[in-house]
Amino acid sequence: MARTIAITNQAGGVGKTTLVRDIGYELASRDKRVLLIDLDPQASLTIFLGLDPWQQEKTIYHSLKDESVSLPSLEVFNLKLVPSNLKLAEIEMELATVLLREFRLREILNPISDNYDFILIDCPPSLGLIVINALCAADEVLIPIQCEFKSWMGTDGLFDTIAKVAKQANKRLKILGVIPTMLDSRTSLHTKIADQIRTQLGQVTQVFPPIRRTIACADASVKSLPIQLYDPKAEIVNDIKRIVEAIL
Repeated sequence: MARTIAITNQAGGVGKTTLVRDIGYELASRDKRVLLIDLDPQASLTIFLGLDPWQQEKTIYHSLKDESVSLPSLEVFNLKLVPSNLKLAEIEMELATVLLREFRLREILNPISDNYDFILIDCPPSLGLIVINALCAADEVLIPIQCEFKSWMGTDGLFDTIAKVAKQANKRLKILGVIPTMLDSRTSLHTKIADQIRTQLGQVTQVFPPIRRTIACADASVKSLPIQLYDPKAEIVNDIKRIVEAIL
């Protein structure tokens, strides 16, 4: 059965999507069967893997709306991807009166879980129904926290939501850890916040090695490539390898 990991933070721009892409690719390069789910209406993961969201006949939206629709998955870079597009933004309204709507994703994934070693869910920057679906479907939560004051101070709501879901809806859910992201060690504020993350959150969960800030990561996204293929010698490639080794 797959380890299902939701990568989430209600703040945007913290590196969720690039982490899902690059961790997923690193796992696949180690002969793991990996399914990536783009659960964000902005469809960044779909785009970052070289696909046009609006050219997809079926997306995660169709399976969430109608459980009889098989989960669409596409092969890309030795990964399987469930694509998304902006249509997914309508799902919260469309499921508003549906019974047990927070378990839609879990019910979709249960029949295919044995086909994969890892299922990674790229969540939108919110704490709405889409994210609740991810938390109810996941075994673990991985939380990227940008090494900026606003991102660091904005995590309380997320931890509270995870705790409530684990208590009431998904008792197997646990926090896998947090990842300090976009660290610029030349900046004293970044170094201070990374230290605070390690000191304070390290008492309650695993703090993974930080992801360093690099222009190569943005360039890789523009080129729709995992960082390992775009620039194998980039420092961030070693950061990703250390995180994957810790996950394994």
